Amino acid sequence: MLADAGYLAMVMDFYGEEVTEANPGAPLAEKLRADAGDFRQRLRAGLAALRGLAPDLPMFAIGFCMGGQAVLELARDGAELLAVASFHGLLETQRAAEAGVIRSRILVCHGDRDPLVPRDQVRTFMREMDHAGADWHLHIYAKAVHGFTDPANDAKPFDAVAYDASADRQSWAAMHALFDEVLSVSSPLT
Repeated sequence: MLADAGYLAMVMDFYGEEVTEANPGAPLAEKLRADAGDFRQRLRAGLAALRGLAPDLPMFAIGFCMGGQAVLELARDGAELLAVASFHGLLETQRAAEAGVIRSRILVCHGDRDPLVPRDQVRTFMREMDHAGADWHLHIYAKAVHGFTDPANDAKPFDAVAYDASADRQSWAAMHALFDEVLSVSSPLT
């Protein structure tokens, strides 16, 4: 969908090993979340690889679920990205952003009924972003739970995930609106 919209897209492997039935992603994710330094180092390496391929293009980062948390970690680390968009990503971190470090505009698209990201975590995130002086936007979809952008979630046997067509459309449109705005102001290519 990003390519259809005219973007060059790269999918980053921050686990560094294949996720299989014998090697599930959840333990790999927990290991990364427990060490923000290692997580951010892997993310910086992926971003550097993309910059090496396209050094002059304006850069954004988006992510869903763990990827949503990953793009927020990039922003917290001061990555040179015009904007990041997190879709039903976890908002917690082991290393809060320091004042003045965040360079990216931030969009968080969150389902209010997401059991993986309770309201206390949302409030903590808001305080963190305010303290850091970040330019952030938080879109909350009242009836959406975790994974609201993936239609396949309706077939999964977990109450924590479900597709929400309205939240999916609105969040994707919000990302495009933010990226269009940032490019119209910031990009030497326009």
